[in-house]
Amino acid sequence: MDKQDIDLWIQGYIRAWTSNDPEEIGDLFAENGSYRPGPFDEPWQGRDAIVRNWLNRRDEPDQWSFEYEVLTFDPPVGVVQGWTTYHNYSPPRHYGNLWIVKVNGEGRCTEFWEYWMKRGSES
Repeated sequence: MDKQDIDLWIQGYIRAWTSNDPEEIGDLFAENGSYRPGPFDEPWQGRDAIVRNWLNRRDEPDQWSFEYEVLTFDPPVGVVQGWTTYHNYSPPRHYGNLWIVKVNGEGRCTEFWEYWMKRGSES
């Protein structure tokens, strides 16, 4: 695996984020994968739990935009910086993201950590 592979995984994540399709979400993760939606949150453990919790907290596709840069990929771990804007607020809300993504040889995520911070004094 190389940096292009982690980039393809992130593109798949964005497609799943846009579609909220359970199959697309599940395809991203190993059967026993874990997803931490915040640095102090308990992980969603296992593909079924990841899909269920993702859909319980889902964003609608026309509400947000996302840009990212892969900062580093040293297999099996990638570090991604992202910028999310939620357009369904007035004014829009902006977030900085840092993702740590650990992938297996099949290109599925085994561990995902999400860190995010709202920009400035936005409410």
